Amino acid sequence: MGERLLRRVASLCRVSMMALVCLTLGACAGLERFKGPNWPFASSPRSTAVGPSSGAPDAPGHLQPRIVNASYSLQCVPYAREQSGIQIRGDAWTWWGQAEGRYQRGRQPEVGSLLVLRRQGRSRGHLAVVTEIVDSRTIVVRHANWLNRGRIHLDTPVRDVSGGNDWSAVRVWYTPGGVYGASTYPAYGFIYSRTETAAR
Repeated sequence: MGERLLRRVASLCRVSMMALVCLTLGACAGLERFKGPNWPFASSPRSTAVGPSSGAPDAPGHLQPRIVNASYSLQCVPYAREQSGIQIRGDAWTWWGQAEGRYQRGRQPEVGSLLVLRRQGRSRGHLAVVTEIVDSRTIVVRHANWLNRGRIHLDTPVRDVSGGNDWSAVRVWYTPGGVYGASTYPAYGFIYSRTETAAR
């Protein structure tokens, strides 16, 4: 009896781990889906989690970091492309290399540029659209699927924690907790919406 129970528990654990791996690997894949007329929101965007930004010690006081539901589960790639106008496809981490020769790239943020996070572990990288520059170490972004639930994160502070202030390492605001997340994410830098040919 005890051996049968152990086999059953082991089987359930394997199934749970497989489901978790599938969800993680799906984050920020370059999947294309139909955009409805109200894309990316459902009939009206509704907040599902709001961090206590007013009074939170590290967030710029004027921000209201929040998470809203889309009309369907989103990945960061199609959302970033739609919001920035940068026409690249594929997994998030590949955008940096694909942008070479097509779009200008750099180490300093600009409003409208894309922050490109590197691939790390099972993550396929991440893309976030810069909406505000607060100071030399803090920007505000909007992005999709940050917590792997296909939702849109608005007014999200991101802090540069690199030694040389070159945005090669960042920490991202954790909206449900109202604090910066504990993890540090390696970043390539920023892709600007200006094409290389326009700069010549």
